[in-house]
Amino acid sequence: MGVFQDLSSRFWDDSFWLPSNITWKDFKSDETTFIPQTSDLFIAFPVAISLLFLRYLWESYIAVPIGRLYKLREILPTKPAHNDVLEIAFKKFKKVLPRDFSHVEALAEEVGYSTRQVERWWRRRRVLGKPSEMTRFRETTWRFVYYFSIFYYGLWCLWDKAWLTDTKHCWYDYPRQHVGDEAWNYYILQTSFYISLSMSMALDVKRKDFWEMVVHHCATLLLLWFSWTVNMVRIGMLILVCHDAVDYWMEGAKLAKYMRYQTLCDVLFIIFTITWFVTRLVIYPVKLMWTCLVESVNITQFDRSVGIYFLLNSLLSILLVLHISWSILIGRLAINSLFTGTVEKDDRSASELDTESEDEAVCEPNSEAFQHKKTNGSSTASAANNNVHNEAVEGKKAQ
Repeated sequence: MGVFQDLSSRFWDDSFWLPSNITWKDFKSDETTFIPQTSDLFIAFPVAISLLFLRYLWESYIAVPIGRLYKLREILPTKPAHNDVLEIAFKKFKKVLPRDFSHVEALAEEVGYSTRQVERWWRRRRVLGKPSEMTRFRETTWRFVYYFSIFYYGLWCLWDKAWLTDTKHCWYDYPRQHVGDEAWNYYILQTSFYISLSMSMALDVKRKDFWEMVVHHCATLLLLWFSWTVNMVRIGMLILVCHDAVDYWMEGAKLAKYMRYQTLCDVLFIIFTITWFVTRLVIYPVKLMWTCLVESVNITQFDRSVGIYFLLNSLLSILLVLHISWSILIGRLAINSLFTGTVEKDDRSASELDTESEDEAVCEPNSEAFQHKKTNGSSTASAANNNVHNEAVEGKKAQ
């Protein structure tokens, strides 16, 4: 016990973490001021378990009936027959059907398939191992409900607070800043939610940015714990609300896509894109990171070498790097959507916005394979049109 106490005292050394005018004794509550303690966050673990149970109830008894109402697929397409030639081509072209239709014709001739059979094999191989449309829909509804609710709850908590509009108030009277019940509840909920996300990540739909999300969740949890421990709750709440302002728009766009409301999906995605760039690339670095880097020093006389200053801004910088990385993908998706006229797919996910039948997608009239056939003569175009009709019928039957 003595060794543990000695290590703890060395780790929490005042001179390392705090400026010279502040000690850990200043982080104690009194009759008029409640100062949060690290031990308060222990309650987040049972709350996280409760959120997982609530999520199970939501997905099973609310999301699934809604999904069935919209006839979402619950069973994946049949596994394609093994074919060494097509498997090699599939890996060579990185899962994307060759743009030059002559490649498809050559593959069909080599394996003794029709071009339509090659396209069908390719589509079924591409979705092999992916979650069903219903699974993605269930997860999306849960995230939408949480992000929507927590954003407006956080906004309600901050609505009458001076630091919502003037970030300098995040540092006045630091660290003797009272934390009210609404802020306590908000922090516990947010910490619990990110703990529950970390617990379920291995079982949830795996996204292309899986490891980026692992880093994001770890940085967010560390930021929550750290800001609570050193009573930087005011700036912590602003950062959380800034992030939550955008997430539910994306989840709403995905839901609209799953439910076949393409126009609504496009509108929500436009709102999401604008909100993302305003909050993540303007407000976050220009206002929130600035107040942590500059205003905190000017008002509290922080020494930039102290631990709390260094750790806080390091975590914020990690989040900014992730924002920039995701912004590139979102920008690419937005540009593609301008050319196609509709939102096709979230590049950050495995297939989250790609809800159309895999058997219908390749033979749409605007697909490159179809256009290639169309330019090769009237008889070929007629055959392609028949394929479109037959595939569409089959897709409807499968649904």
